[in-house]
Amino acid sequence: MIAEAPPAAEGNSRQFFKYALVGGSGFIVDASVLTVLVNGMGYGHYISRAASFSLAVTITWWINRQWVFRTGDPNRREYASYFIVQLVGAFINLAIYVLTIELKPTLAMMPIIPLAIGATTALLVNFLLVRHFVFRNASTTEPK
Repeated sequence: MIAEAPPAAEGNSRQFFKYALVGGSGFIVDASVLTVLVNGMGYGHYISRAASFSLAVTITWWINRQWVFRTGDPNRREYASYFIVQLVGAFINLAIYVLTIELKPTLAMMPIIPLAIGATTALLVNFLLVRHFVFRNASTTEPK
């Protein structure tokens, strides 16, 4: 007989799944805007990356606060905290990517593997930081 997950654990996994979906949509926004700015409009890579990242963070903040964590009125402090957490996640992603290649140089020929390791780790860290520091007063139950 398989034991059922406690309701809190089920809610946590549902919340994480929704958070991951929002992150995926943020990636699509980020990649699309970056491509349009660089290839379509001729802007430089670095300024385009800053713009695409900022837009993706703003959109994911809004969706997360409305759908995943269901918080009250938006405020600058919440947004700033969310943005900082996303920067931390981006740094973790990059650091793990570099560390993975440095520790296992053969993976430089398959960069998607270190990228996936970094992205997965950053996703988990970001979720925990966002949940416990940015949206700590959010509703944890599904609406009926």
